[in-house]
Amino acid sequence: MTNVKVSPDLSITHNNLSVFPSEKGKEVLELVKQDTKAIRYDLGKRVRNQLRIIPELVFHLDESLDYLERIDSLLKSDPPSPVSEEEI
Repeated sequence: MTNVKVSPDLSITHNNLSVFPSEKGKEVLELVKQDTKAIRYDLGKRVRNQLRIIPELVFHLDESLDYLERIDSLLKSDPPSPVSEEEI
């Protein structure tokens, strides 16, 4: 889990998951979404004395590492040829 955002009323959480290798990201996300009820139940058992409402869990795939990897590969690749004044 790379990031968690909680609604102001603590009723919903948006959870970003980072998966390595990234090719399995969608598959893992679907498995987590299928088990959301069980995860919420386990969370409820752990925090039931601290929270009045157990938040609804919404999971998202965090692709920021893939994005950074793509930028890194572009920066390491050959730079484009300089633009001549005639092309401007």
